Amino acid sequence: MVEHQKIKKWLPVYTKSRAEKKAQQALLGKNIEAYLPLQRQLKQWSDRKKWVDEPLIKSYLFVHIEPGQQTEVLMTNGISRFIYFSGEIAAMPDKQIQDLKLLLASPYELEITEERLQPGEKIEIKAGPLKGIIGEIIEYKSQKQLLLRLGDLQHSIVVNVAASLIERIP
Repeated sequence: MVEHQKIKKWLPVYTKSRAEKKAQQALLGKNIEAYLPLQRQLKQWSDRKKWVDEPLIKSYLFVHIEPGQQTEVLMTNGISRFIYFSGEIAAMPDKQIQDLKLLLASPYELEITEERLQPGEKIEIKAGPLKGIIGEIIEYKSQKQLLLRLGDLQHSIVVNVAASLIERIP
C-alpha cells in the first residue's frame, strides 16, 4: 500500500487584535512554519519618534502546514480562525508568499488597502527587484500604480513602479 504524501499549503489565519507577533512565536514554538509580513514604520509619540516593525496586514499571518495540523494551529494562543473563501479555507500558492517576501524586501513603499479595487489591465514587472511579479494597474498618475492581489484575502497591495519597468500582458 502506498502512503499518500501530505502536501503543505500556505493558509492565512486571522489572529486576535494586536496578537500577530505573539501568535507567530507560539506557532514557531510548536514547530509550525509561520510567516508574518512586517513593514518598518516610523511611529510618532508625544516625546519621541521610533522605527517599529508593524504587521503589513493587521490580524493576519500565514502558516505552511499539512491538513492534519489545522487543529494544532487553531489551538495556538492568539489564533482566532482560518480565513475562508467560498466555504473553504483559502490556500495561497507558494509563489504568492514568495512575491510578498520579495515586495517587502524591495525599496518600494507599500500601501495596504481593504478597498475592493476593480480589476484593471494586467501587467508584469520586467526589470528591477520586483522583476517577474504580475499585477493589475489600478490608477494612472505620474507613475503607474501596480495592484497585487493576495489570493482571496480581500486585501490588496499597492506599489508605485515606474512605467518604464512594466509591460502589458495581452
